[in-house]
Formats: sequence, structure tokens, C-alpha cells
Amino acid sequence: MAKSDPDALNILVVDDEASSREAVSLLLKSLGHAVDAVATSSEAVEANDHELYDLALVDLRLGGDSGLDLVTDLLDNSPWLKVAVITAHASIDTAVEAIRRGAVEYIQKPVTSPEIEQLIRRVATLRQAERDKERFQEALERAVPPPRLTTENKKTAEVYAMARRAATSNATILIRGESGTGKGVLAKAIHRWSDRSGRPFSSVNTPALSKELLESELFGHVKGAFTGAVRSRPGRIAKTEGGTLFLDEIGALPVALQPKLLRFLQDRKYERVGSDKTLDADVRMILATNRNLEQAVEEGEFREDLYFRIRVIEIEVPPLRERPEDILPLAESFVAFFGARNGRPGAALTDAAKRTLMSREWPGNVRELQNAVERAVILSRGSRVGAEALPAVDDGLASTPGSTPLISLEEAERRHIEGVLEATSSAKEAAKVLGISTTTLWRRRQKHDL
Repeated sequence: MAKSDPDALNILVVDDEASSREAVSLLLKSLGHAVDAVATSSEAVEANDHELYDLALVDLRLGGDSGLDLVTDLLDNSPWLKVAVITAHASIDTAVEAIRRGAVEYIQKPVTSPEIEQLIRRVATLRQAERDKERFQEALERAVPPPRLTTENKKTAEVYAMARRAATSNATILIRGESGTGKGVLAKAIHRWSDRSGRPFSSVNTPALSKELLESELFGHVKGAFTGAVRSRPGRIAKTEGGTLFLDEIGALPVALQPKLLRFLQDRKYERVGSDKTLDADVRMILATNRNLEQAVEEGEFREDLYFRIRVIEIEVPPLRERPEDILPLAESFVAFFGARNGRPGAALTDAAKRTLMSREWPGNVRELQNAVERAVILSRGSRVGAEALPAVDDGLASTPGSTPLISLEEAERRHIEGVLEATSSAKEAAKVLGISTTTLWRRRQKHDL
């Protein structure tokens, strides 16, 4: 069952007693949560394969099956899941064993409203703490310069002001501009400025994935949907519930997927690959492109109805050559960042380096400037970053507008781990193939939203 409220939890109730199952379900629904209720272990495992749950309430005795065994089965497939054991036959031994197997709570029947509300608060707190930890860890691992969204250029200032105004709405936003102008940085800023800032922000680089992988990445898939789909995956839309999903280079979206994205933009409804169950999600969409979409529409490579649907609010980011006032402030912020990161907190540009930077057109825009400054800081001796350390104009570092960037090491790691997970039957087997511990694999899966 899909959630309409981003604060609501998706909850699975597993109890073989119909009256108890119904009572707990009604109580949870009255508190505004989405609930699925089943009677057996096999039904619970099946439901967990096809849905992304935040919490499972598991009865200790399920006919001839043990609720403790089910706790292990659920957590093996969904390590993020929080499980609470409920029972009419409480004992110290079973309580200890439930916690040992990963349960977060042990509740004695009959379950009361205050107990459920306390459990919900605890799960919500744990979930938020995990999200905060993931964001902090990602920030440390990326180690990129903080975004600089101040400018001396009038046109760029108008762009940023427009983005701030647009952030207060839930409208779809299309960000246009050459490669390297900072479209992704602006998308993250819009998310931070919005009411969704406390919710997830996720990005997908459209050209980096094949049509099949991109469909699964966005919408998710169910177990057995295709060869190698040994477990269900929720997809980025489900994982970004209540937040913002950024699709980079939307102009490269395969034609076969365009109707599915159009439907989601219009109705916020979709189906996972291999499933006919319609789901809905509250996700704000920001899209970016460096492609001429009007030409793509004329050539039949981009649907006209999708083109008009994504242009609710359109923002054009100027290339760096049209805002030369920003070159030195950006370069100096990069020098400060990379200097501190490389043990030279007082690093500064020489006058000759400044003149060299200002003399170039920077076809690769802010990304090219950042790469050039990082290299210069690393190669310079002492605290002075001179012109001699800057890359030559023709050394191949500059990207050309409209070119598809090579994938990063982080993206390569994500794809490799994803492929191993799809090809193996368990996290333990995948960890063995990758040559890492299951704990490290779990952290990497959190990092890459796998």
C-alpha cells in the first residue's frame, strides 16, 4: 500500500489471529499509516518481496511457524526494515532472542495505542537518524567543494532568484544549460530551499544506464521480473518519497520510457517492472538537459507532450564565458577548498594565475574550472598557485558543450555492486564475490541507494 503522507510509515502486520490482526491494523490506520496485513510467514515474505516497508509487526507464533525465524527472513531481504515482535506468550528468553535477531521492540498482547504510538515515534527517529548519517557519510566521501550560489553577474543573479521562487512550489522544473554549468548544483539548492529539504534528494544520470536498467532504477522491479532479478527493488521514486528526484540529461531518456515518465509527472502513479500493481508517490521532479529539446521533438526523439509537461518552470543557466565576473571568485573558492584538503590551508592564486584564468573561455564551464584549479593546487609548490601549474588549453582537459561526461569512480562502483547483487542469491554471496564483509556491503548499498 502506497503512502500519501511523507510522514506516514508503510507497515506490515503479520498475525495468524484474525481479530488481533484486524485490531492492530485499524489502530495503525487511524494514526495515518499505510498497512498491509497477512496471516502467514510465506505471505509476509511474499509481501516484503513486492513492497518497501518501514516497519513489520510480527506475531511470535504463526501457526506452525516461528515469528523469530520470520524476523531473520525479513531482515535478510530488507536490512533497513524495523521489526517489532508481538506476543501473548512473553518470556525473557524469547525477548532476548528477538532482539538478538534484530528486532527493535518486543510487545506483549493486547497491544495498546500508547505502545504503538511510542513504537512509531522510535521507528521514525531511527529512520531520520539513518538518513542523516547517510547524508553526512555521502558528504564526507564526495569531498567536493561546497556549492557557490552567489554571483556578480546580473543575468545569473536573476536565474538564482527565479530558482529560489520556484523552490517554494511543487512544480516540475527544467534546468537547461551547457555541460558543466552547475545544473546539478542548482537542483540540490532548489531542494534545500524547498519545504522538502528534510526529505531525500536523489539524482539519476539518464545517459549512464541502458533502457532496461534505467527503468528499473527509476520505477523499481519485482522479484523475477527479468533474468537476474533475484530480489525486488523499490526504485528511486519510492526511495525519494516526500523529497526531490533529479533526472540529469533528460534529453537522453529512451523513447520507450517517455510515456511512463509522462504518466508519473501527470498523475504521480507508476508500476514497477514486472508488476501490474499501481503505486503512487509524492516526489518533486527536477530535470536537466544540455540538449536542444525542440530539435529532438522535431526529429521524433522526444515526445512533444512530455516536452510541454516538463517545461512548467524553465531555468536557463548561463555558461561561464557569459559571466566572467564569476571566474575568479569561483577559482578562489576552489583554491581554498583544495588547499585545505591537501594540507595547504593558506594556498592562493598568483596574479599571473589570475590573468591566465581570466583569459580563457572555459568551454567546459565551472566543472572544467574546478578540475583545472584542483590540478594546479596539487602540482604547485608551497602556498602560491602559479600560472605554470594550470593545464594548457590544448591538453584535452576541456570538455565540449553537449558532450556526454565519462562516469565517475563512484558511479562505476555503484554499477558493479548492483550487477553483483542481481547475479547472486544473497547479500552474503554478493559480499564474498566482491571481497568485502557483509557490513561493508550494507554500507555501500546505503551509499548508492541499492
